[in-house]
Amino acid sequence: MDILEKKIEQLEGTAGNLTGTSVLNVNPLESEAIYIFREVASQFEKPVLLFSGGKDSITLVRLAQKAFYPAKIPFPLLHIDTGHNFPETIEFRDRLAKELGVELIVRNVQDSIDQGKVIEEKGKYASRNSLQTTTLLDALEEFKFDAAIGGARRDEEKARAKERIFSVRDDFGQWDEKNQRPELFDHLNGKIDLGQNVRVFPISNWTELDVWSYIQKEEIEIPSIYFAHKRKIFIRDGMIWSAEDGVVYREEDELVEERMVRFRTVGDMSCTAAVLSDAITIDKVVAEIRESTISERGARIDDKRSEAAMEKRKQQGYF
Repeated sequence: MDILEKKIEQLEGTAGNLTGTSVLNVNPLESEAIYIFREVASQFEKPVLLFSGGKDSITLVRLAQKAFYPAKIPFPLLHIDTGHNFPETIEFRDRLAKELGVELIVRNVQDSIDQGKVIEEKGKYASRNSLQTTTLLDALEEFKFDAAIGGARRDEEKARAKERIFSVRDDFGQWDEKNQRPELFDHLNGKIDLGQNVRVFPISNWTELDVWSYIQKEEIEIPSIYFAHKRKIFIRDGMIWSAEDGVVYREEDELVEERMVRFRTVGDMSCTAAVLSDAITIDKVVAEIRESTISERGARIDDKRSEAAMEKRKQQGYF
């Protein structure tokens, strides 16, 4: 019996006891997310869960398991692979999908580059992160997915704070921040016109600490990259860049050293900075997050290109 099954049994064992501490132990964020997952399943014909191997999408998988237990998750996982992902997350992605028996669909940014649909950036700050949008929109069209479930949270970034839980995109995948539906009294309206699709954010109201605390409580396995480990790095613009695998462009005067670091957020190697850390356990990670005065997006190099970098990407179809 795995950890999830044990926790489900514990919930079922206390379901009839709605007095005292059992009520206080209910997690309203978890309950809201499960409600959202079930609304997606009931309102849309072909949903998909966007999965990167990062902590937020891993949390979504656990919530989806709970939402539909004892049945399997009723939709596939979709990963848009830039080709510049950390190897630890790719290994974790493949292993988790196999263990859960869930279909994993992978579409590659390299294919979009080879087909001439996007042009790869060059130079010191080159990244494939923004190129994911085209590959994602092509994948949604290829499989006719009408709802794409993602792990974005409102506390991450200003543009994401504007977005609804059910975020309607037009037939070009674009987001209009001035034309969104009200979501009063937790009413989620999934009605869409032909060609439109919806991005769904079940953990929109969670904070980074909420996610980590949930991972801690649920004993969810996560990639080793989130824990402190020795890694070859170099410093640029006051940020810690990975010097492994030759993905990140490095000047000759940017010296490589080995330090104990971990990653608070996981994206491309070319746009995700590390932080110095000695947090080698989940308890230490949670304690570190509690004391941090810097947001996790502070380690996302691509967000620093402009004040409205994320909003512009979302308007173009980014998740």
